[in-house]
Amino acid sequence: MMTALLAPLLLAAGGVSIDMANMLMTKNQLQDATDAAALAAASALVSDARPDVEEAKAIARKFLKAQMAASNAADLPGAGDESATEGTDAASRPEWDDVNTSEVNITETPNGTKGKSFKVSIVNKHLLQFNAMTRLLGQESIELETRATAESATEARNAISMYLVLDRSGSMAWKTTTVDKTRTRCPNYTSSNWWQYPNLVSTSPCYIDKISTLKTAVNDMFAPLVLADPEQEYMRAGAVSYNDKQDPATKLNWGSPTAGTYVKALKAIGGTDSSSAFKTAYEKLTAKDSAGANLEDKAHAVKNGQIPEKYIVFMTDGENTHFNGRPDNLSSDAMTKSYCDKAKTAGIQVFAVAFMAPQRGKDLLQYCATSSEHYLEAENAEELVAEFKKIGEKAAAMASRLTK
Repeated sequence: MMTALLAPLLLAAGGVSIDMANMLMTKNQLQDATDAAALAAASALVSDARPDVEEAKAIARKFLKAQMAASNAADLPGAGDESATEGTDAASRPEWDDVNTSEVNITETPNGTKGKSFKVSIVNKHLLQFNAMTRLLGQESIELETRATAESATEARNAISMYLVLDRSGSMAWKTTTVDKTRTRCPNYTSSNWWQYPNLVSTSPCYIDKISTLKTAVNDMFAPLVLADPEQEYMRAGAVSYNDKQDPATKLNWGSPTAGTYVKALKAIGGTDSSSAFKTAYEKLTAKDSAGANLEDKAHAVKNGQIPEKYIVFMTDGENTHFNGRPDNLSSDAMTKSYCDKAKTAGIQVFAVAFMAPQRGKDLLQYCATSSEHYLEAENAEELVAEFKKIGEKAAAMASRLTK
């Protein structure tokens, strides 16, 4: 009699144990499938295919169903055996829609003026039937619920405004140590024969001069930025050169063509005074309208909806010898440093490049650089090109980011 009385309770307890284990396993599988479905939909929305919201929802549901089907098939006895899915177990399994209710919501918001951000939220409910032993307690089934959220965004580029401050003094006409393989003979100017300019006799081999190296370096610096912003919507660039006084400066323009053309036309002659040129770069990047709004910020706000990161690239191969066209090295250094301080206070990143420069020139550049990582030295043509390329790659890394 005691056995007869206790048997249903023992069977029910055994059934509950089995169903509890099944619940935990199914809940884990369901959560994994829901997470994967949300990620699949979020990824699809920013892929090259760019499905619309309804198509993305269908992708999520299809992925969820496929994931759970694969998990259930793996749990069947004899999984891996083709005959296992053809027997009674597979035939008796309920249809997906009979035991699952899924809700997929996708929220789309602007990301800048051109991009979009997406938030995919999935709620999936699965009806798990209890075994016959557990049903002896009067409970037929239980509903398991899982939730998952994934976010993605179309490519968002950080805006950039960059101004170049470049030395074109006479020493920039001097030769480097790199042979110019395109010519057999040329006037190879150095500090010792510069007094013969422009009548120095050509000699062989011909060496690449520093001003030509600078032009190549600037072109290589712009290359990764052009790649990151092919439609010229996120980068503005300008340039100014100097010898013993400042040359006319360019405006900040979209893309690199204007600044690139300016640099290609540079000719090396004269003394060195970086003060007015650096001041001009600072003023171009910090200019304000009558209401006090930064003009660069306004230009980017209209074009791409962002506030730009601002850069000055300051390069010299010598040391200041003049101030406003007159011999005076101390005044030029002092004024340059004062505007370097203002630029850094304004949040402008200053990259300073010393190209085969003497110590006093290096000291000025180190002072102006935003940090030690922003100060670069080049002792030959190859190094200058490499250092300018690093600047472009750093800026391009800021310019192209994908939200995850």
